[in-house]
Formats: sequence, structure tokens, C-alpha cells
Amino acid sequence: MYMIILAAGQGSRLSPYTDKLPKCLVEVSGKTLLDWQLQTARQSNIRDIAVVRGYMASAIDRSDVTYFENLDYADTNMVETLWCASSVFNEGFIVSYGDIIYEQCVLEALLSSSAAISVVVDTCWKDYWEQRFDNVMSDAETLESNSDGTISSIGQKPDHIDQINGQYIGLMMFRGSGVQALRQVYENAKLSELSGDLPLRGQRTFRQLYMTDILQGIVDTGFPVQQVPIKRSWLEIDTVTDLELANKVVNGSSKQLVVDA
Repeated sequence: MYMIILAAGQGSRLSPYTDKLPKCLVEVSGKTLLDWQLQTARQSNIRDIAVVRGYMASAIDRSDVTYFENLDYADTNMVETLWCASSVFNEGFIVSYGDIIYEQCVLEALLSSSAAISVVVDTCWKDYWEQRFDNVMSDAETLESNSDGTISSIGQKPDHIDQINGQYIGLMMFRGSGVQALRQVYENAKLSELSGDLPLRGQRTFRQLYMTDILQGIVDTGFPVQQVPIKRSWLEIDTVTDLELANKVVNGSSKQLVVDA
């Protein structure tokens, strides 16, 4: 099973750190985001790792990694970046955003899921969002679930905080029928736009689709998307504020990632 790391975007909200460096090569406590992820993956015995590059692609050069290129990174979003690596989907794969880091326990929780589609969800998100944003609702998205733990709403703009049972962190796994469900929704979205309609719920063009758009699209077909709940132990580094916070709470001397938050 491949882990596919999506690392094509420029990361303009992390300027000036990303002016001459891909976002995944920004350092937290002396180690790049990419190297934190590679270390965690290999500690969990994941050896097949693919990185989809785009912005300043040649700077991302690690050994024992398969590379794919999103040459249209400036005009596309996460779904099209993921599809650059579709040749290694096979019967199952993990997707990880390139601007997150997480402790091994988070990855192990995902790997232990037997669901066809599993999505890591932080149920203790609110305290973290309060440290990141003046208004927690400004950057929060819906995450609502059914009694069996499957997701009913993800990535939508919430009307109130009760629609946020947790926050999607950008780490997920597809296997077996889940891979086929993903492919089918992707192809249907492409056909929808060719017929003149905005795909899925009509919020974005096909080339600009977020992963949450396609996950919600899968949910809307009735296919189960299972949440994997965690309580912190991860960080997103999307802004300078995020980076400053990460450098405060990550123990850089540890042999594995430890988030003291």
C-alpha cells in the first residue's frame, strides 16, 4: 500500500518561508514537514511512499521515494494533484496532505481501520483552532457523523458550531471498494463538468476540487465513509502563525514526533 503525499502547492500563506522553498520543506523544530512524515511512515513500516510535486519540484529530492509531477499545480487543487499518482492506487492507498505532521499513534489508528474509506478526524479540535484563529468558525468546516461513526457531512461551511463534531486533518485511506467508489465519483464529476454543470455540489470547477468535495460526493452516493477519531497529536502548518505555534509545541530532540499540546 502506497502512502501518497500531496506536496504540489505553493503555500503562499506561509510566505516568506515558501518564497524560495516548497511548503513541505519548511522546517519545524529543525526538521522539514516532509521528513517528519517520512519518519513517521517508516516507523509504521510503510515503505512505498509517493510524493506529488509541483511548485519548485526539483527541491524535493529524498531517496527511496517515488515522485509524480503536477505540472498544472498553479491552476489545480488537491484532487487533481492526487490523480497525478493514480497509477499507484492499486487495491489501496493512504493520502496525506504535505502541510501536516502527526504522531505515529495517529497513523497507526488509520492503519487499524478496516473500512473501505477511512478519514482521520480530530475530535478535540476546538482548543487548537482557538490558538490558530481569532474566530474558530472562520476556518472551520462541517464534520457531522451518523451513530455508526460514518460521516454525513464534511468540508461544508457550517452555520453553527454544533455542525462540527471534529475537524478533518488531511489524512485518509482508501481500500478495495473504496478505491472504486473514489474513481467513480471522480469520473462522474468530470463528466458533469463536460456537460456544462459544476461538479458535485457545485461549489468549484472540476480542476479546483478539494478532497473534501470528493469525500462529500462519495457520502452523497450512499457509500460509507468512516471517521477515525483522534485527540490532537497532529499539526497543520498553513500560515506563519501555525509555524510559530508548531515550533513551540514540537520536541525537536525526540527520535519521533511528539506534539506537546
